[in-house]
Amino acid sequence: MAGPVNRRGDTKGTADGKAGRAAGLGPLHAAGGRSFLTPQHLARLPGQPGVYLFRGEGGEVLYVGKAKHLRSRVRSYFRPEAGHSVKTRELVRRAASVETIVVGSEAEALILEANLIKEHRPRFNIQLRDDKRYPYIKVTVREAFPRVYVTRTVRNDGSRYFGPFTSVGPLRQALDVVKGLYTVRSCRYDLPKEAPDRPCLDYHIGRCLAPCVGLQSADDYRRMIGEILRVLEGDTESLRQEVVERMQAAAESLRFEEAARLRDVARGLEAIAREQRVHRIGGGNRDVLATARDGSFAVGVVLRIRKGLLLGRDLLSMSHAEEAGEGDLLTAFTLRYYLGRGEAGYLDLPDELLLAGPIPEGETLGEILSRKAGRKVRVLVPRRGEKRRLVELAEANARNALLERGGARGLPLPPEGEELLFEIQERLGLQELPRLAVCFDVSHLQGTDTVASVVAFQDGAPKRGRYRRMRIQGEWGNDDVRSIGEAVTRYFRRNLEEGESLPNLVVVDGGRAQLDAAGKALHDLGLSSVPRVALAKGEEVLYLVGQEQPLGLPARDPVLRFLQRMRNEAHRFAVSYNRKLRKRDTLRSRLGDVPGLGPQRQQALLKRFGSVRGILEATEEEIARTPGIGPVLASRILSHLRGV
Repeated sequence: MAGPVNRRGDTKGTADGKAGRAAGLGPLHAAGGRSFLTPQHLARLPGQPGVYLFRGEGGEVLYVGKAKHLRSRVRSYFRPEAGHSVKTRELVRRAASVETIVVGSEAEALILEANLIKEHRPRFNIQLRDDKRYPYIKVTVREAFPRVYVTRTVRNDGSRYFGPFTSVGPLRQALDVVKGLYTVRSCRYDLPKEAPDRPCLDYHIGRCLAPCVGLQSADDYRRMIGEILRVLEGDTESLRQEVVERMQAAAESLRFEEAARLRDVARGLEAIAREQRVHRIGGGNRDVLATARDGSFAVGVVLRIRKGLLLGRDLLSMSHAEEAGEGDLLTAFTLRYYLGRGEAGYLDLPDELLLAGPIPEGETLGEILSRKAGRKVRVLVPRRGEKRRLVELAEANARNALLERGGARGLPLPPEGEELLFEIQERLGLQELPRLAVCFDVSHLQGTDTVASVVAFQDGAPKRGRYRRMRIQGEWGNDDVRSIGEAVTRYFRRNLEEGESLPNLVVVDGGRAQLDAAGKALHDLGLSSVPRVALAKGEEVLYLVGQEQPLGLPARDPVLRFLQRMRNEAHRFAVSYNRKLRKRDTLRSRLGDVPGLGPQRQQALLKRFGSVRGILEATEEEIARTPGIGPVLASRILSHLRGV
């Protein structure tokens, strides 16, 4: 049996960060009959509010709970007459120690419990599917020229976040609206302190007006960002009226190009407004929460209503819910949704939380959220009227989601398209969105027939028109590092000579040495600013410029999977070229042994008959009619190939 736990409590994540204290508990006869705590230890348990953790033999956390009075709550687990459920009896049977953490208030206990459950994911707690991978739309409003992009990391950095989007469909729809109506920059330059020498590809394809080089004023850009925020908040009808007025003013001032752009924006806003009228379901800013379950699996739904418009539906799945009552299920979902997600839980808080049923901590939760929002946030359980109708709508959504899933327990879909590009940009710290990425690979057979390939991906998809392959000219043998350097040099030199757009990201197959070789090649061409990364085969880690340690990503991470896809495509392309060259060289070596048959005549024969087999199947007369061959040489060729 594990010994007593004696350490100071860690109250990281509590409202004011006050330190608590932990009590270690040794043997007593529990409800299941096992020796667990002594009466003396039990008597020394604190009588204040806090959190308790049951731990197993190996120290693992089995269960996290909160209590107004820790001593009474923990003691209740060891009362034979308590009539515990099978799950609780199994918890007590497995537990080897109990740890308590005292905090200053019930509110702090709520927050700490939610954070500890998220951190330890205890076996006996109801588990919400981790939402850390769910995407948000982020607007960097504190920047001089704000950006709008997708992120899965929420920080307390003053930016505006919209989400989370538990389904990629609504996220793409929102982004399509923003990108279709407005020309938001996608680069990561710290404008105006940092700026490129020339506009990037986005300017040339009409996706950005290049504020980086002064082609769009700061005031005009800021006004555009203000409109985007109103679109994401659902305020489109009044915005459309303002855009129409500006369009008319531009037309009257003969600024026809600006008027045409504003006309297109107004039409797009009208289309959004028509759709929002369909989703107008009631006034106010509200979150409506409900749950539904099937055995041990359950789902929780949050309908997000702002200014009377249904802006989205958040859906989270839950497991280990087989013995939880309906109230326990709703309580766990509500508390974890708002308190267990760090800053993400406090984004865009409503004025009211409408719940399908009461939760014991409702009043305390309202106090916490009010403090975070800086205004009153009420937690209500409506019984009649419009608010009750909204709760019933949330319950219907939860039931439908449960039926649609039918037991599916998959993770959220990986990012695709533009969302993936933003994910790559954020993970690799790129200044510009990697709309055009290229990958280099080298292939050889024991140091011979060395070739290199370059594959290109545009907006996350293969762009075969920009694939390249080359035979390595240097006598490097099996030195992949030098071969990579030569390939990068030749590819980018041709890029510059032909005036092609430069890639936003270079990927090389290999490790630190290959990355450095590519960097030297780019430096020698005056292209040191081109971003690059190396993907090491086998280890599957990334080597980044300026970072000593490689970056390891989870095997299912969408960024890693995309880079692996590029690397595998480059490898396939290189190997196929290597095999083609070896086959051609083999054919030429057999013909090269024929006396009097030089390279030009060999090429003429292969061009006419396609292969050595084709020559063998031809007659002397057919071979003799090949330019430069004649009857005597034709007879000699067939005799040599047939071994006569």
